[in-house]
Amino acid sequence: MSDPRWLVIAEKLVGTKEIPGPAHSKVIQGWLSKLRAWWRDDETPWCGVFVAHCMAEAGLPYPKYYMRAKAWSDYGSLLRRDRVAPGAILVFDRAGGGHVGFYVGEDTGHYYVLGGNQGNAVNIMKLGKSRLVACRWPKDEPVLGKYVFMKGGKVSANEA
Repeated sequence: MSDPRWLVIAEKLVGTKEIPGPAHSKVIQGWLSKLRAWWRDDETPWCGVFVAHCMAEAGLPYPKYYMRAKAWSDYGSLLRRDRVAPGAILVFDRAGGGHVGFYVGEDTGHYYVLGGNQGNAVNIMKLGKSRLVACRWPKDEPVLGKYVFMKGGKVSANEA
């Protein structure tokens, strides 16, 4: 069974990073331009931009306010936590706002999330299950795969 196309796109972007200081990542700026964002710096939180870019590249819609992580809470269809599968869109609470990324696995207390703006980069980090506010799936797309148990990895402390 293969991963959904938006997750395949996201996987290819692992390692993309912000550039600290006055310069900015041309890759992230390209996403902002294609999504018609009104800003061009890579220091404005961009987790929602990353998810929107992956969905757009996969030929799928994205929310009007894609840049707001919690706007993804109503996207597509609800996916029950016991039906979570690779590529599910997970929305989390965090101090000062929210965070959004893609499910790639889990352990007993954490989801492994492939997301943007995790430590200022695209990578896979663990986020506490207690922080999850929504689990979504693109409407009219078949749910592929199932729960994936993982272990190890670093718990995220920076998604902004």
